[in-house]
Amino acid sequence: MRVTVNGQSRTVGAEATVADLVGELGFDRRRVAVERNRLLVRRAQFDQTALAEGDVLEIVTLVGGG
Repeated sequence: MRVTVNGQSRTVGAEATVADLVGELGFDRRRVAVERNRLLVRRAQFDQTALAEGDVLEIVTLVGGG
C-alpha cells in the first residue's frame, strides 16, 4: 500500500504499523515523534497503530545537545 512519509511517497506492507515503518526507516523509536494524518501518535501506540492506504505521516527525530 502507498503512504506519504515526510512528503515522499512510499510503499509499505499491507499489515504495516507505525512501529514497522519507524524501524524500516532506521529510526530509534525512543527519539522520534510521529504524526499520522495530522494527529500525534503516542509512542506507546506505535505497535498498535496500523497504517492505511493514503496515510500521510510526518516523522521528526529528536536531537539533543547544546
